[in-house]
Amino acid sequence: MTDITIYHNPACGTSRNTLALIQNSGVEPTVILYLETPPDRDKLKDLISAMGISVRALLRKNVEPYEQLGLTEDRFTDEELIEAMLSHPILINRPIVVTPLGTRLCRPSEVVLDILPNPQKGEFIKEDGEKVVGKDGKRLI
Repeated sequence: MTDITIYHNPACGTSRNTLALIQNSGVEPTVILYLETPPDRDKLKDLISAMGISVRALLRKNVEPYEQLGLTEDRFTDEELIEAMLSHPILINRPIVVTPLGTRLCRPSEVVLDILPNPQKGEFIKEDGEKVVGKDGKRLI
């Protein structure tokens, strides 16, 4: 069994597709519903570091608190941005997937294929109809 964790929002199509791609590799991951159980400060920092992205790159921009908090302005420190995400977990972009091969923000969902240890077991078609994996389990895009 492979140890895989997904920080998941079931209301998000990209997150659902990412979870389904993990399951299509024969793994049932640990699912963390991050809106209900957000990571603590240290875990969030660890995830950002492991992804090799900036704190700002993890911010969701198309949600209500982003503009209300003035986060469009470039005056916030990384610590202030992290505090905003901890106070408003909806600001954390998703899904984040952690596998033995790496940690990624999986947008688009097929990014997860780069870090899954096991091959796909069969065809995968996204919710929007886009074919990602062929019947032979090989990546198409």
